[in-house]
Amino acid sequence: MKIAIQGEIGSNSHMAAQAMLCDALESVEIVACNVSAEVMEKVVAGSVNGAVLPIENSLHGSVAEHYDLLLEQPVRIERESLLRIRHNLIAMPGVKLEEIRRVISHPVALSQCRRFLGQHPELEVMPFYDTAGSVKHLMQMGLRDVAGVAPLLAAEQYDAEVLVGGIEDHAENYTRFHLIRRDEPGGKFQQGLVNKMSIAFAIEHRAGTLVAALDLLARAGIDLTKIESRPVPGSPWEYIFYVDIRFRDLEQAELATDSLRAHCRLVKVLGRYEAAVV
Repeated sequence: MKIAIQGEIGSNSHMAAQAMLCDALESVEIVACNVSAEVMEKVVAGSVNGAVLPIENSLHGSVAEHYDLLLEQPVRIERESLLRIRHNLIAMPGVKLEEIRRVISHPVALSQCRRFLGQHPELEVMPFYDTAGSVKHLMQMGLRDVAGVAPLLAAEQYDAEVLVGGIEDHAENYTRFHLIRRDEPGGKFQQGLVNKMSIAFAIEHRAGTLVAALDLLARAGIDLTKIESRPVPGSPWEYIFYVDIRFRDLEQAELATDSLRAHCRLVKVLGRYEAAVV
């Protein structure tokens, strides 16, 4: 089974894929991609069996690009998971903390470690394209005065060492990931134990239409757990709304979807799946 991720081997997405597919009957090969659009292209082309992408971090917020890709591409959400994010200061084997002069990592990871970095003003902090990529880079280049901020898996993958573990500011730091599959023609959504649904919808640009759409969901008796808006390209001040809802059974989910379709000019069910819990 080939699963695409955005970022390098050893990243949080890699860890999420391992955790999400630990019950797979076949071995899982991680396919690292530079950008998320490349991940989706591989899913749609069928060169991978699926992808694992982050959709939201409990501190940083939503990954807007991934909402756009879910709407634009013929894909569906099959599963979700929550990963506790733990940042570590990682360097070459044998290097001491006092030898480090520069710290590199993804800007989001750096922003979530401000307290630790603030306690070490002697360290020059520089953004890098990826968390695990920072460790890969320092190991390949033999940089003994540089440390990366990355998951433990990155240290294991690239034979590096953790200098300081758990340098994140907040312990309650979670990222929600989606397992994405290609939406086959005539394909059905996951059956069985499902209690959550993601939907994208667009409404007419006039007063009261959003309130009416949300009222329809309320009348269906579902629990709205998230709402996100994204601009419509080429139509200034018009938006696509993304909602996550919890439901008790598929009949209730169908009622909510049918109610929206009767009111909105566009409705796409992005996926039905089991809600992840901490």
